[in-house]
Amino acid sequence: MMSVKTIIKRASALVLGLTLISGLGSGYAKITPAAEAASAFAKGADVGWLSEMENYNWAFYNDAGNKQDALQILKDHGINSIRLRVWVNPSINFSNKADVIKQAVRAKNMGFRIMIDFHYSDKWADPGQQSKPVAWNNQDINGLKKSVYDHTYDVLTALKAQGVTPEWVQVGNETNDGMLWEEGRASKNMKNFADLINSGYDAVKKVNAGTKVIIHLSNGYDNSLFRWMFDGLKANGAKYDVIGMSLYPDKSNWQTRNQQTLTNMNDMVARYGKEVMVCEVGMDASDPATSKAFLTDILAKTRSVSGGKGLGVFYWEPESYGTWYAYTKGAFDSKGKVTIALDAFLN
Repeated sequence: MMSVKTIIKRASALVLGLTLISGLGSGYAKITPAAEAASAFAKGADVGWLSEMENYNWAFYNDAGNKQDALQILKDHGINSIRLRVWVNPSINFSNKADVIKQAVRAKNMGFRIMIDFHYSDKWADPGQQSKPVAWNNQDINGLKKSVYDHTYDVLTALKAQGVTPEWVQVGNETNDGMLWEEGRASKNMKNFADLINSGYDAVKKVNAGTKVIIHLSNGYDNSLFRWMFDGLKANGAKYDVIGMSLYPDKSNWQTRNQQTLTNMNDMVARYGKEVMVCEVGMDASDPATSKAFLTDILAKTRSVSGGKGLGVFYWEPESYGTWYAYTKGAFDSKGKVTIALDAFLN
């Protein structure tokens, strides 16, 4: 039986437009604010739980101990990007299309860049479970490819209609062995998984060609896993822009895991010519000083990736605290006050 941790885990690609400076001639250009934002390192937070926490009146407190909007607290600690998961037909009224649109508009209006994380499930998708949505249960691989395309296109089109075009989109969440099992289980049929990835990729690019598509695996330190997966996807013609990874070390091994993850990131860049991103990190909230040291180090290591291809780091659900789903890797203390762990993002 999976642990609680395993069960609960897991603005457009801003246009790099150049405007000519009047009177300086065609050889000179000025980078617009949008271009500057697009080129910036992503310091992010996944806050998929936030609307549910607010619905049940969970409060958040800033460094001074004053009650404040959780997103503002994150922004004041250097977070510039927000990640939101989307489920197909969840049993609760959160992380569905309507909730994601509401939260994405809110975050975009506060100046955050946006990542959308498609689970292609009615519930959590992670290395231990990649269940098909109930409505897709009787579909063969061709039906599943169409459903992936249609669902991806539907959500992103609805977001765009509300003024939100994500900078990044994950096609699948922690797909260590593919998604939409059994048809899309990579160890049984890598071609099916690659085809499903391509359906999502095509839908993303149809809505906005500049949005970067991420394939995301857990255990960013595990180079053999990543080589197996991305060699297989390459052999089967998968299309994507970014290799994403998760990293959840503990107090005893974070330095080793961070170094292994950096080695893996550099190998991914050299082997596949892709950009890389740490899409999820977290550490035990009971030791915020060690968590800050871990975060400071993984942020620096990701920035150091060869060729400037380390795009950013996202903290997974930093706003969680106390007894919330028994998750203990947030960055707020037991009473809802932000800890020094998030100070790592201020640099």
